[in-house]
Amino acid sequence: MAKSNEPIWWALFSAGGVVAAFLIPIHIFLTGIAWPLGILPEQALEYTRVQTLLSHPIARLYCFVLISLPLFHWAHRFRFTLIDLGLHGGKTLLAMLCYGTAIVATVASAVLLWG
Repeated sequence: MAKSNEPIWWALFSAGGVVAAFLIPIHIFLTGIAWPLGILPEQALEYTRVQTLLSHPIARLYCFVLISLPLFHWAHRFRFTLIDLGLHGGKTLLAMLCYGTAIVATVASAVLLWG
């Protein structure tokens, strides 16, 4: 039986889908609707307050998960969308480009959060 790395990509895809479905809408509501409309206090998203919040390791981990897992969800969905559109040649190159972009962006977010 041949070994495959597909289960890893499918796991990251599904985890990214969960994050994208449950956490991103909350953040869109809080930062894009509630704060501008004054539902949240004006001081809630001040730079110093957010900077203090992100100094805690759990908050950094949360932001890392919020950024990185949806990137892998995008990479997997984009790869198979391109294949469905007829880009059958160079499947390995396509996978490397899609997942490579997600990996580079994940590393960049880790460097920005912990660097």
